[in-house]
Amino acid sequence: MAGLLVASEITPADAQRKQKVREKEKTGPVGFRLEEETLTSEGMKYMMTDQPARALPIFEQITQKSPQDPAGYYLVATALLKLDRQDDAIVPAKKAYELDKTNLFFAQQLAELYAKKKKYAEAALIYEPLVAQSPENIQYGIELAAVYVFNEQFDKAIQTYDGLEKSIGVTEEITHQKEQLYLRQNKLDKALAEAKKLIDNEPSEVSYRVELAEMLIANDKIADAVAPLEEALKINPDEAQAHVLLADIYRRNGDIEKCNQELKLVFANPNLDAEPKIRVLSGYLTMLKTDQETGEALALAKQLVDTHPNDARTNVIYGDLLMRSGKKAEARDMYARATSLDGSDYKVWGAVIQLDGELNQVDSLLAHSEKALEIFPNQGLLWYSNGTAHLMKKDYKKAISSLEESLKLLTEKDMLPYIHAQLGDAYNGLGDNAKSDAAYDLALMENPDNDHVLNNYSYFLSLRKEKLDLALKMSERLVQQHQNNATYLDTHAWVLYIRKDYKKAKESLEKAMRDSTNISGTIVEHYGDVLFKLGERENAVLQWKKAKKMGEKTELLDKKIATGTLHEQ
Repeated sequence: MAGLLVASEITPADAQRKQKVREKEKTGPVGFRLEEETLTSEGMKYMMTDQPARALPIFEQITQKSPQDPAGYYLVATALLKLDRQDDAIVPAKKAYELDKTNLFFAQQLAELYAKKKKYAEAALIYEPLVAQSPENIQYGIELAAVYVFNEQFDKAIQTYDGLEKSIGVTEEITHQKEQLYLRQNKLDKALAEAKKLIDNEPSEVSYRVELAEMLIANDKIADAVAPLEEALKINPDEAQAHVLLADIYRRNGDIEKCNQELKLVFANPNLDAEPKIRVLSGYLTMLKTDQETGEALALAKQLVDTHPNDARTNVIYGDLLMRSGKKAEARDMYARATSLDGSDYKVWGAVIQLDGELNQVDSLLAHSEKALEIFPNQGLLWYSNGTAHLMKKDYKKAISSLEESLKLLTEKDMLPYIHAQLGDAYNGLGDNAKSDAAYDLALMENPDNDHVLNNYSYFLSLRKEKLDLALKMSERLVQQHQNNATYLDTHAWVLYIRKDYKKAKESLEKAMRDSTNISGTIVEHYGDVLFKLGERENAVLQWKKAKKMGEKTELLDKKIATGTLHEQ
């Protein structure tokens, strides 16, 4: 805060002073004899061409020839400052000031050096007599107050500002400085008095009443903030910030209806920045309890997006409300729009990609994960999502590449079984059985109950007619944990079928078909195959025909139906 207190006020003084110094540099400090004047002219020539290193030894000659003349030391310090040798500059600057404390240039140079080196007490000792000698010089007072602030002498800084007010009257800049100082001292009443002083000085200035309300709200005097806000709106009914603050107050008080009334007055106003609207609406979301309230908030968020369509934050907050309303596809689109406006928020990308997966939109998942990886190439979850999308598109080589990258980057152990499971599927797709089995084994070591792996691994082994004991062990574990899952019961049945245990296979398939909502043509076809092995040929053909009606379309199924006999790969 201290930096803010002085930055705006000291800068003009610096500019004026530097101009005067430049003028002084051109003419040279008075009091030199002819030889010293010649040296000064030569040194200044180098200073004016930005060659302080060549000017420095010339100015040092002047101090040697005239050791009691302060101007030479001043010039040496000036050259050292140009060379960014502040520590070295203090000695000649101090010497110049000690030889002539009435010279304003010498005093200013040393005081500024002390301030830069954080020797605030020393700087104050120089500014104090300057202010006493020239109270009409506003800049001396401002710089002295700034030094006091840096040195955390707040009372002295306030006294200095009070002195300035006596000279120039009430000003916004000085009053704001005093407000901040009083707040830092926990003197809220005095800070509020300063804010009211601005209102009294300019009764028609709406912003001062809003500032007073903001100070009251920030210090938990919310009820007191209503009056200045209502007064501000009497002066200017379109003062958007006053409406926003009132809405925030009503929100805190639980008055949703009044909050909505205020928000509706400002959310369509394109002249008000999106930030306060987002802040109020974000707080408003924490209060929502009914579907009606959520619907009203959704309408406000839509209005916010319409008014500020190119602000990523407005699209995100609208997406959040759409998610809350169960509109996942629309929410995903808003999040995706936000990433196109500002792709720097990883959490928003995560929301987009998660919803792509939940919506089973593989092309979007692939496109969004690739765009996100351009910005966040070291995020393992993005590589995992990208690999998953490639796997679903049956691009197994790219899937493996991305999944292997995710394995390098992800440190969360709970993700490892999922990555290895996906790698098992991808290597199986390429026909690399050894690597597929190795990946599945790792997945089961990390999580022996991984149903995805238990299902796929046992089924693929049964198709290959390899490691059938392991396949049976896994499928049994699977159906023990998921006794009514039709897909898993089918997998277990097929392992039993390959092992020629047709009776148990039939039992498992009949159990699977009890769930008519999840029964698939594949399960029915398998049931027909088992029936054929058990000698129920006519019933088997009926099941194959039923599977075809359910959408199963394979060359083998057509052959089975046409010949009335079993055909296997």
